[in-house]
Amino acid sequence: MTTIEPARSTHHHDGELVVFLIGMTINRPWRPDLWLPAFLAMPRMLRELSEDADSGLLGYRLTFEGRGPTVIQYWNSVDKLYAYASDSRAQHRPAWAAFNKRARKAPGAVGVWHETYPVDRAESIYVGTPAMGLARATTRVPVARKFSAARDRLSHSNNSHEH
Repeated sequence: MTTIEPARSTHHHDGELVVFLIGMTINRPWRPDLWLPAFLAMPRMLRELSEDADSGLLGYRLTFEGRGPTVIQYWNSVDKLYAYASDSRAQHRPAWAAFNKRARKAPGAVGVWHETYPVDRAESIYVGTPAMGLARATTRVPVARKFSAARDRLSHSNNSHEH
């Protein structure tokens, strides 16, 4: 069972922080032969990244919205994110090549997208939740009295919060 933390907490992280959103749109749901391979490729990539302590991936969570899944990823380096994306020995490059090959045969059947956000400051609050989001990807810490307000947590420093 997941532990619920009733007290107010926030995240703590020193160093570079990158939020990377990646997702797909399933435009022809009746054609799983066109979108299922892309859907199944993501868990393999996340497993590969999670098993490599030096990959730069701090954590992730999966959501579903609109026409498909979105993975919210937290990274400790833009350079490591881009290095993984271009590494010919990693899961991403062959999956991307296979996606492009299928997409040429059935344009518009499935879409992929991503957004990259280097973050110089981040604020978070968690009350009555299990470890999630930034607190799960970095370190969850109690909220100090002087950082009770969101504005105070955000203005304190780049990604770190005294606890």
